[in-house]
Amino acid sequence: MNRLIQYLLSHLILDFQGDLTLDMVREFLREDNSRDARALLARLVEERGVEDMMVALADCLQEHIPSGITPDALQEQIRLYAES
Repeated sequence: MNRLIQYLLSHLILDFQGDLTLDMVREFLREDNSRDARALLARLVEERGVEDMMVALADCLQEHIPSGITPDALQEQIRLYAES
């Protein structure tokens, strides 16, 4: 059973449900003047959308699945994406 669980965890695909748009991100970050929020918004504007961010987050968060995807883990991955 453990081998099956390890296999399933290592082959699990993370995807996001919904229709997140650049305008939605702008609205979510409207009152956030943090450096991370500004960097993320600048990166998304440069890329003209959120599609690349969503793919990168899904890939990077894959390693957190066994221990759980926490808000802190998600924030860290978004910060790393914005800075890359």
